Amino acid sequence: MKDTESWKELYERYAKRMLHVCMRYSPDRETAQDMMHDGFIQVFKSLDKFSDRGEGSIRAWMERIMINTCLQHIRKRDLLRESNTLTENLPVTIEHSVDAAVERVPEEVLLRFLQELPVGYRTVFNLYVFEGLSHKDISKTLGIREKSSSSQLYRAKCLLAKQITEYERKQQ
Repeated sequence: MKDTESWKELYERYAKRMLHVCMRYSPDRETAQDMMHDGFIQVFKSLDKFSDRGEGSIRAWMERIMINTCLQHIRKRDLLRESNTLTENLPVTIEHSVDAAVERVPEEVLLRFLQELPVGYRTVFNLYVFEGLSHKDISKTLGIREKSSSSQLYRAKCLLAKQITEYERKQQ
C-alpha cells in the first residue's frame, strides 16, 4: 500500500476515529491534530510491518500507533514533570461514578472535562480506563512510580466527578 491514493483512502476512513483518540491525550483540538498527523506519518512508514488479523485489526493497530505518538509527544515536551499536583481539597470518596456519568453527560462535554485535567492525570486516566493498562504497566510506560500512577488516577477521577457534579447542577 505505497501509492498515495491508498494512503489518502486510509486517512479519510480513519482520521475521525484517530483524532478522537488523540484528543483524549491532548489539551486542545489543534495539538490533537498535530499528534494525529504525526501518528499517520508513523502509520504510513510502518504499513509494511502491519499483519492483518481480521476485522478491526488495522484500526486497533493504528490506534496503538496514535497512542504511542501522543505519549512520545508528552514525554518529549516533559509535560508530566511540568504537571503540578493540585492541592485543592479533593473529596475522600468520589461522589459520582465517572463510569455512570457516561450515560448522563454528553460525550463532547466529557471529552472537554478530560482535556481540562492536568496532563499527568489525563494521561494516567486514559491509559488505565481506555487502554486497560495496570498501574505497573503505566509506571513503566511513563517512567513514574506505581503509587504515583494510582494517585494520579484517583485525583483525575475526583476532578472529573467534581466537574460532572457542577455540570449536572447547572443543567437542573
